[in-house]
Amino acid sequence: MSNSADSSGRPARLRLRPVRLLTLIVFALAGLLFWLSFDTARGTNLRSDDSMLRLSDLIQERSHKNGAQDDRNATLREEVDALAQRDNGSSKAEDAKLRALEKSAGTKPLSGQGVTVTLTDAPPNATAKIPGVPEPQPNDLVIHQQDLQAVVNALWQGGAKGIKVMDQRLISTSAVRCVGNTLILQGRVYSPPYKVTAVGDRDALNNALTASPAIQNYLQYVNAYGLGWKVDQHEAVTLPGYSGTVDLHYAQPVKP
Repeated sequence: MSNSADSSGRPARLRLRPVRLLTLIVFALAGLLFWLSFDTARGTNLRSDDSMLRLSDLIQERSHKNGAQDDRNATLREEVDALAQRDNGSSKAEDAKLRALEKSAGTKPLSGQGVTVTLTDAPPNATAKIPGVPEPQPNDLVIHQQDLQAVVNALWQGGAKGIKVMDQRLISTSAVRCVGNTLILQGRVYSPPYKVTAVGDRDALNNALTASPAIQNYLQYVNAYGLGWKVDQHEAVTLPGYSGTVDLHYAQPVKP
């Protein structure tokens, strides 16, 4: 681009083409991003920064607090129930109906025969155990949310009267969620191995586990890469009653 002079003899102002102007803006923004990244990292590894470790510690601390609160809630609920049953003016039929509803809701302990399914991550250095199977990727060696859900769903399908995951009873509002390599259940955090215990007819429960397509798919990874799978049989086992809140925030019961 050539420079021309105006009537006063000063060089004419250079005119930037739109494409060149856009290029300069992009480079300026890139430089700003690089500077912000450097200023944030300060020469540290962002993946192993202390702030991430502090976040993990905070999650574990809150999980322990939630567990303690659940235990306290359970104690207080038992005291309230005992006081309410002293003289509430209800009939025997109404009391029986209330007990049946509490049992169905999972707020009372439940005992009977049952099974416990244990799922475990494969060793981190695991290799293919079957000829012709590709070497595992990191995701092939850990328990995923769908694996736990498959077990829970199969046990319900097999007629389970109640289920607990780890040390917590499942109710109608329970959600089994995994984040990374941890399970988050009702405000508490767990690491593998994961234990799922169900009370019900053992033959029906075992048949439901065997018939589940999702579990059959998981067992292929058990055979190929060494993921853990164990089913224990119980002549008698007791599930705790659910001790957390039962308030509905996003749903309302249907009125008859």
